[in-house]
Amino acid sequence: MPAGIDAKKVEIWFQDEARVGQRGTVSRIWAQKGSRPRIVRQQQFTAAYIFGAVCPENGKAAGLVMPKANTEGVQGHLDIISEAVTANKHALLIVDRAAWHLTEKLNIPDHITIMPLPPYSPELNPVEQIWQQLRRTDFSNRCFDGCAEIVSVCCQAWNEFAKCSQSIHQLCSREWATLE
Repeated sequence: MPAGIDAKKVEIWFQDEARVGQRGTVSRIWAQKGSRPRIVRQQQFTAAYIFGAVCPENGKAAGLVMPKANTEGVQGHLDIISEAVTANKHALLIVDRAAWHLTEKLNIPDHITIMPLPPYSPELNPVEQIWQQLRRTDFSNRCFDGCAEIVSVCCQAWNEFAKCSQSIHQLCSREWATLE
């Protein structure tokens, strides 16, 4: 964090991205005992990536759907997060160690500081729980017609999740993520 920033003027944000595509997940379904229901699973490889960030304390979310997970996608997401940060506040953005999160090619806004998680520790990022929930409720056991439908479903699922600040707070709050 830059020197001289009052901890009371800092918002803690978590960021991550998830691949959603035609080779999606298969989840359990209810069926009559003794039966073996068949689930259709696509074999194509078309996908999109949801870039998601949340501020659990304030129940805020910022998302972006892109065709690839790369520096360009992170830059676009940083710009959206920058707009979502409360005026006159500084954002501490906690990310994993993907190369596109930490590259010097990023133009990081002055009111955002990026802090990487320790290596190999996805369990520390609460956005992973969001992906689990969306995969279970919106992305599993379905076939997509193509990229346009994948993007549409991703946008709809993220926007529905982002509308509910209480869900963001409950699912993503962590006791250790405070500046007190």
